[in-house]
Amino acid sequence: MKNTIQKAAIAILLLYPSIAMASAGAAAKGGSVTEKTFIDVYHEGGWCMHFILAFSVATVWLVIDIWIRTNAKKMTPEADVHSAQQLFLVGDYVGAYAAMKLAVSPFAQVVRASLGSVGYGKDATEEALHDEIDKINTTIQTRINYLSVIGVCTPMVGLLGTVSGMKGAFGSLGTSGIGDPAALAGHIGEVLVATASGLFVAIPAFMGFYFLRNKLQSAVHELQNKAEHLFRHAPYEYLKDVDVGQEVTFAAIPNWVSSEEAL
Repeated sequence: MKNTIQKAAIAILLLYPSIAMASAGAAAKGGSVTEKTFIDVYHEGGWCMHFILAFSVATVWLVIDIWIRTNAKKMTPEADVHSAQQLFLVGDYVGAYAAMKLAVSPFAQVVRASLGSVGYGKDATEEALHDEIDKINTTIQTRINYLSVIGVCTPMVGLLGTVSGMKGAFGSLGTSGIGDPAALAGHIGEVLVATASGLFVAIPAFMGFYFLRNKLQSAVHELQNKAEHLFRHAPYEYLKDVDVGQEVTFAAIPNWVSSEEAL
């Protein structure tokens, strides 16, 4: 299902510029209009179209990937929330840690990190909870920032292609003269395809950036609420110095300390 959505979105994004620019076909003698295909327009744009095509594919992939990652079903799955709540209700914190370790959702990551510090008190637990949420938020926000980079760079690449094409057009004009003004105008129109294509990719990239950034903030807020609600009124006095995670401890006593001194 995900592959189908991705392929459809890529096709729409890549074909949309060709549909919009196909109407710019040059008028032939006798008043007939020659429609240009996507391939024709693509080649007219020059070398920079390869980079713009890569940016368009990256934009679609990022939008779909981040949209899925920030959905409630991915961030705070009901199954994980219910499992943690039931184990907390019966006081099985070791079982809760094991269950969250098997899960792969951000909610499970936050609960597992918090349980790993629960033996050190409320402050340590809350700090671990917020640190894990910040890490998740930063990871997804970094992906969203790539959309902003694409939105800034793509028009610049298109403009660079246009300037490069215009240089060739005016170079030809300087050597052969004005000759046919219509041909010169057509040549200039062709190199502007690069700028138009860059804008076609940049606008959706910027829209996706701002929309997904707001969506991420809502998802992280919901994640934090559910995790904090789970640890509300936790019996920290009974969990003091308890290693809920029961993970292997690698930080042993220094080897220069004798066993008698350690005891």
